Amino acid sequence: MNGLSSMTDFLWTRPDADPVATVLLAHGAGAPMDSTFMEKLAGALAKEGMAVARFEFGYMAQRRKGGGKRPPPKAEKLIGEFQTALQTLMKEADGPILIGGKSMGGRVSAMLAGGASLPGRVKGVACYGYPFHPTGKADAPWRMEPLEGAQRPVLIQQGERDPFGSQEELGSLTLPSHVTISYLGDGNHDFGPRGNHPATLDGNIHIAARNTVEFANRLLSV
Repeated sequence: MNGLSSMTDFLWTRPDADPVATVLLAHGAGAPMDSTFMEKLAGALAKEGMAVARFEFGYMAQRRKGGGKRPPPKAEKLIGEFQTALQTLMKEADGPILIGGKSMGGRVSAMLAGGASLPGRVKGVACYGYPFHPTGKADAPWRMEPLEGAQRPVLIQQGERDPFGSQEELGSLTLPSHVTISYLGDGNHDFGPRGNHPATLDGNIHIAARNTVEFANRLLSV
């Protein structure tokens, strides 16, 4: 079930039964919370038993109000907005929470997870297409600090061909013990494979959703 909450600007997608956990999901730098990718991901997560609360950072919300195509602020300047969304969510939803997002949204969620005051209800971080480096620029400084500093387990779902960090590029990378990567068959940054590959976009998104609920169940069983 989809719908904007009357109390907040969350866009909710809920499972038919009581949720395993709630995912607070932020969008990427260039597309809103109701983009095709975010719609498919939220639907797949709900099908796997997760409740999903999507929200938009202020610069993206302004675009809806005719504010032009504003570029996003630097990621660290969005941590406070994510924290505010989390505080609001905790008043609206019971039970355990994962924080996460698409690309930049996932990066900001990992930054938030580095804070000492993160509520105990937040059990982990779910990143969908983590931007390890600028697109196609593996020689640029890598964005490892949010992952290294996260105070919660982190699950990254990454397309094998992601130009922000492909499986080949990441093969020699040593990740912190609390960070796990799951690769999606021939996927690009939006998890879409090439036409001649047996994987499909919807299949990759559903694998990512299933991995997420398995991640949540592992965290909740500890």
